[in-house]
Amino acid sequence: MSSSFDEIINKIPRYHLAQYPTPLIQAEQLRDQIGGPDIWFKRDDLISFAMGGNKVRGLEVLLQDALNTGKDTLITGAGVQSNHVRATAAVAAYKKLDCVAIYWGEEPGTVDGNYRVTKMLGAEIRFTGAPERSSVDGYINKVADELESRGKRPYPIPRGGACALGALGHVIAVRELQLQCEQFGLEPDAIIFPLGSGGTFAGWLLGLRLLGLDWKIESFTVSREPAEVAEQVAALATEAAGLLDVDMSFTRADAPVHGGFIGEGYGIPSPEGSAAIRTASRSAGLLLDPTYTGKAMAGYLDGLARGKFNHYDTVIFIHTGGEPAFFAGDGAWL
Repeated sequence: MSSSFDEIINKIPRYHLAQYPTPLIQAEQLRDQIGGPDIWFKRDDLISFAMGGNKVRGLEVLLQDALNTGKDTLITGAGVQSNHVRATAAVAAYKKLDCVAIYWGEEPGTVDGNYRVTKMLGAEIRFTGAPERSSVDGYINKVADELESRGKRPYPIPRGGACALGALGHVIAVRELQLQCEQFGLEPDAIIFPLGSGGTFAGWLLGLRLLGLDWKIESFTVSREPAEVAEQVAALATEAAGLLDVDMSFTRADAPVHGGFIGEGYGIPSPEGSAAIRTASRSAGLLLDPTYTGKAMAGYLDGLARGKFNHYDTVIFIHTGGEPAFFAGDGAWL
């Protein structure tokens, strides 16, 4: 399937923003500390654009679509520490497009982390004034209508970048990792990553099936409840397959999700996540973030303690990035 897969990949519109592949490294010291399978890290936090993070992969596809359709303004949103919003602002600045960043809630009293970077990049900042994360969705459409009435050509991107077109960027990542595993002689049993809005998982789900890989995905939700996000992942993966003219469909059963590690809420550091961050940093010099990868690592460590992953020999943790959020707040949670 690899040759036909590459033909499919070549059809994906993509504006190259970074250099690939990102590093794949073995974390022997961490494995010695925590036990369990051999663990490797796919370092998408080191993507060479906009302070990294795998959101860049999806944005490469979305940017090309925006350029192809003559858009002049990128609109997106999430929480103030969103990696996706920060990366979108960087994409807009790089291509001399306007950018409107929409955040739920009220303007915070401090400007730090991803929020600081987004402002530095020149994005127009707006707040919904409502505490619900979903308030961003309607606000994106409202701003798009407003800009169109002023003669602008807006390109709205869903909250967190979770859309079928953006998921195609992560399909490409599956092939990239497969080639690296062949180079290293690796045969991973499972791929581990944090799960937010579902775009990353949808791309991986589709990519694994297209390539016929039997790697299991162990995803840990950091925002939505497992059943809700599993439905979204399946829908996005099915829609993304349609964009590639591939006859594939997915159900919630195809996208199992681990829950129990969100803590008090999305973007709020948890004690378990903080402990996982300390373990990874002090044993292997790996810096995880409090919103995504720290909580996913907490889930993985809990699974190890419960013997859930003892049947695996090798796992690969997708480091999706997010370090700017590490520098938000007073750090008391550590």
